[in-house]
Amino acid sequence: MAASIIDGKAIASALRNRVAEEVARLRREGGLVPGLAVVLVGNDSASEVYVRSKHSQTQEAGMASFVHRLPADVAQADLLALIAKLNDDATVHGILVQLPLPAGLDSATVINAIDPGKDVDGLHPHNAGRLAAGLPALAPCTPLGCILLTKTVHASLEGANAIVLGRSNLVGRPLVQLLLNENATVTIAHSRSRDLAGLVRRADLVYAAVGRPALVRGDWIRPGATVIDVGINRIAVEGGRPRLVGDVAFDEALATAGAITPVPGGVGQMTVACLLVNTLRAACASRGLAAAALWKPMA
Repeated sequence: MAASIIDGKAIASALRNRVAEEVARLRREGGLVPGLAVVLVGNDSASEVYVRSKHSQTQEAGMASFVHRLPADVAQADLLALIAKLNDDATVHGILVQLPLPAGLDSATVINAIDPGKDVDGLHPHNAGRLAAGLPALAPCTPLGCILLTKTVHASLEGANAIVLGRSNLVGRPLVQLLLNENATVTIAHSRSRDLAGLVRRADLVYAAVGRPALVRGDWIRPGATVIDVGINRIAVEGGRPRLVGDVAFDEALATAGAITPVPGGVGQMTVACLLVNTLRAACASRGLAAAALWKPMA
């Protein structure tokens, strides 16, 4: 029996609707309008697309959206001055600096300059440390989206054997912490792991985030396992446009897995939706309010 396909587009849409409802309530009851500021440096075409998507979805959710565009040759001091200004702006509750930055700008310094309470990308060491300690924190959006997608299949992840392939600060490491906070048993694998196929075969939950097309083969998947494919790889197609594929050999895994995310249409759909969730949480925290539990399992 073929695996069920986890519809990231539909789940992200439902989550954005929940955010919009909560934003409307906050505006109505307390005059609070969550605001997201996105800083784009340079004119990278892919970053331009991401920023336009974030801007439109932020506005559709009823939030205030502020886009700041800087030239690629901006001085780091000027970029840091803008971040300091946004840190002090009471109408801005979330700050996101679109990565990657042009050569000559130090990403770590820029990220560290963001107020941790407004760090909706979840990359500031303060948030990373709190997440690792099991404390409330703004978590990176893609790992958060992975957890939400998994919970559409499993109401509880407690006791599940999970494997995370990839140890980046953006996905792999924070995803491990989120899984641990869900009481899953977690293995983290990487380029130097031995018997990768054997490790994957023992997992109930498989998260592939290594950036290698079709690395995970169908016979690596334990029958009935849930597979969350974070990979977005462009491969050449003779005589046509490049095709997007994940880190999992989708057609092979479809025959073995219990549930699987497609690429495209899976994890990528959740990233901006979770950015809205983080902005809402940051806005609520600025007023000492508890954020609604928007990330309950969604059928």
